[in-house]
Amino acid sequence: LTTLFFLILTVSKPVASQNCGCASGLCCSSAGYCGTTDAYCGEGCKEGPCKNSGPGDPTVSLEETVTPEFFNSILSQATESDCKGRGFYTHETFMAAANAYPSFGATISKREIAAFFAHVAQETGFMCHIEEVDGPAKAARGDYCDTTKTEFPCVPGKGYYGRGAIQLSWNYNYGPCGRDLNEGDLLATPEKVAQDQVLAFKASFWYWTTNVRSSFKSGFGATIRAVNSMECTGGGVPSETAANRIRYFQDYCTKLGVQPGENLSC
Repeated sequence: LTTLFFLILTVSKPVASQNCGCASGLCCSSAGYCGTTDAYCGEGCKEGPCKNSGPGDPTVSLEETVTPEFFNSILSQATESDCKGRGFYTHETFMAAANAYPSFGATISKREIAAFFAHVAQETGFMCHIEEVDGPAKAARGDYCDTTKTEFPCVPGKGYYGRGAIQLSWNYNYGPCGRDLNEGDLLATPEKVAQDQVLAFKASFWYWTTNVRSSFKSGFGATIRAVNSMECTGGGVPSETAANRIRYFQDYCTKLGVQPGENLSC
């Protein structure tokens, strides 16, 4: 009987209890275990292919949720007369990028969609800016080149300032992004992100799934730190730009019919 009891415990034991760092394809449950059933991927799931990003926020179809009307409502918020992003950032190219990078939309919720577009709105001025304002000048003085990242060396004459829907920056992001998307050596050709309409979104999806998505389980505020930690000030008081992101997030949550949840600020 003792042996049988031990075997039952062994068989029924969760895959891992490590808070979490699960293998690819496994969800991290609210208790910190790895697995694939609803007990792991359902409510409270922390990371991995979760079915819910939070209470009342189930996984949805990206195509059915990000309608042309929703997408264009963000574009219409732009006030700049010289809005270069009009005609570059389109609903058609957004969906083309999503189809080419399916992991972005495969397990997404309304709340996460609102979060993504809140950052896009702030980063690009409601999809007006294809490149970072004053980016070339910043690159000329050596910004965005981290020479300690020897795996992704900066190419002389190239600038790694912000480009795309969520402005991809730094050599250590351009390098792995190009590799993972099979887009060639973006260290040698970073300008491609500002020239290819689909790549401008794909690079942003890559950054989101690689650097931001896991933070979203802790609330929108955590995604601000993941996108631009410099906007987060002491005492939980957001900077002006962080406050913009929060306001856009709340607005887009309202448009999509979902509550924004807790922990909105840094």
